[in-house]
Amino acid sequence: MESESGSSELAFFSYDLPPESIAQIPAEPRDSARLLVGGSAGSEPLHRRVADLPDLLQPGDLLVVNDTRVRPARLNLTKVTGGAAEVFLVEPAGDPQTWLAMVKPGKRLPPGTILYDADQPIVEIIAVRDDGLREVCVLDHERAAQLGTLPLPPYITRKPDDYERYQTVYSKREGSVAAPTAGLHLTDDVLARLSEAGVQMARVELEVGLGTFKPITADSLDDHEMHYETYRIEPEVWNKIQSAKRVVAVGTTVVRTLESAAATGQLAGSTNLFIRKGFNWQVVDVLMTNFHMPQSTLLVLVDAFFGPTWTDLYSNAVKAGYGVGSFGDAMLLERS
Repeated sequence: MESESGSSELAFFSYDLPPESIAQIPAEPRDSARLLVGGSAGSEPLHRRVADLPDLLQPGDLLVVNDTRVRPARLNLTKVTGGAAEVFLVEPAGDPQTWLAMVKPGKRLPPGTILYDADQPIVEIIAVRDDGLREVCVLDHERAAQLGTLPLPPYITRKPDDYERYQTVYSKREGSVAAPTAGLHLTDDVLARLSEAGVQMARVELEVGLGTFKPITADSLDDHEMHYETYRIEPEVWNKIQSAKRVVAVGTTVVRTLESAAATGQLAGSTNLFIRKGFNWQVVDVLMTNFHMPQSTLLVLVDAFFGPTWTDLYSNAVKAGYGVGSFGDAMLLERS
């Protein structure tokens, strides 16, 4: 029999996901996305729409969103030989020219390799780190910014007609390499009706990076290493959060931001918080989140928040045709 920390632990975070359940295009309009409202153990979930959110929340609730904006971090370049190469700029690494990046094909891009757009050098590979990331030097920032595209998840194979659809309507400062996807469903109309219903909104920021979307590859959760991500909360926002009747987090990045601040007492900094079963919750009462991919840290967070009956909700959702992933549908959960 395998131990709790063995491979059976990670197997619990798998579920049957037919390829056709992975959403390739987002709902239009945004708030027409389906919303599975999870009840307590044994009760039937409700099948609603994001547009119904003002009827599902309560006066005095505080809706907290991550207003980070996705930056065009993916560069399609060529080697001097003409071979294709991709550079995914993950985060700055010290001086303005140096970045940590994922590159493809990694084995064919050793340190010293220069990558081009036409005949213009754009990026030089500087070093390979133990975690597989590369240190790269951006040689032409202006051209790199022009060439960059938004880095959609690899399971989305169809490019959107409008990349603005991969930004939330309230996004502000560029800094993330992936969207806080639960917020993609919210519209100005839904937010206005929430306000009329007595639900306030507050903004925080977490720059989405590898800590959010890097898959779990270790057999045991104990061996999974979370990458650091930068977050910030304004003091007046934290005061509102502290006094709210209920805190409704829009997305797992908001959860990690708020619970990191509560755990450390720091309203700005870096976090590698890995939320899993047994976590000491201090802030978040309700979670709106998308349906996550199997064996992801996001699914582990949902298990910690809602409990093991998330498996029933996911089974229900897949059978009912809900979309999974960044462009998929959403769920609304109360903390168990």
